[in-house]
Amino acid sequence: MIRKKTLPEQEELWVARNRIKISKGSSFYDRLAADLDAQGFGDHVRSLCEAHYHHDEGAGGRPPIDPEVYFKMLMVGFFEKIGSERGIASRCEDSLSIRRFLRYDLDEATPNHSSLSVIRERLPEEVFEAAFRFSLRPLRKAGLLKGEAIGVDRSTVEANASLEKLTRREDGKSYRDYVGELAAEAEGIDPQDNAAVADFDRRRKDKKVSNEEWVSPNDPDAKIGPRKDGAWDMIHKVENAVDLESGAILSVEVQPATKGDSTGMAAHFETAVAMVEYTASIVEEELGREEQEPCRNDGDDGDAAGTSCRCGGSR
Repeated sequence: MIRKKTLPEQEELWVARNRIKISKGSSFYDRLAADLDAQGFGDHVRSLCEAHYHHDEGAGGRPPIDPEVYFKMLMVGFFEKIGSERGIASRCEDSLSIRRFLRYDLDEATPNHSSLSVIRERLPEEVFEAAFRFSLRPLRKAGLLKGEAIGVDRSTVEANASLEKLTRREDGKSYRDYVGELAAEAEGIDPQDNAAVADFDRRRKDKKVSNEEWVSPNDPDAKIGPRKDGAWDMIHKVENAVDLESGAILSVEVQPATKGDSTGMAAHFETAVAMVEYTASIVEEELGREEQEPCRNDGDDGDAAGTSCRCGGSR
């Protein structure tokens, strides 16, 4: 007999954490956490962010969020294609496996989306770049990142801006007020009649909204342009330089949506190459050069004359 599934009434009950059922897919975040710990990722980002946090314990307020937690939440957003801080915070709150990845217990509140916004505004761009560079070092150590073939991939993303809230660069007047004045001049429409003004805006001919004349006050870098589905919106152009052999992203740049595909490509390639060279030098420094063995050749070891030894001499 098919029975309706219902939640049982809550009773006094203790369940050991290790007995809580976790989906098999959670192993990804477990392995990622182990790899990050092995590379010292947490200590690295804490040292990067230390100068940007207050250290006065008597200042009051909530305790700061561990920078390692913040960057791990950004990883969750990347891996699960979540485009907003609100969405990232919600996902981290609901998932048991991600809670374990962040090292938050079941009775702890995970960071709110507003806290993520505060941290993003607090940290300079250089901190994010340094954390990104650090993430490439394990790939270089494992021999996955070689940088012998680099490609550039571009995609448009919606900006956190609205066409309805555009303002004129010339006088700062909103789009709504601008159209209201046109409606009053052309047809005597009351500028306060929103429905009539909107109808006038739909009917008027030669309606053009250019990036040269209009700007978003919330995101001045956003440009008016077509989305992937063909509709026009406020957008950015994201440009990724990728190692074609491993698929690793070497560099990310947010470009104006009106920029041509070939414009600035050479400079972005140079940035990606510099990233490859940087990771190579850091890994070489970490691993250290092999100590050169002292030359023990006494001339009687039977080797052919002129064979090079590790000390740079010949035997």
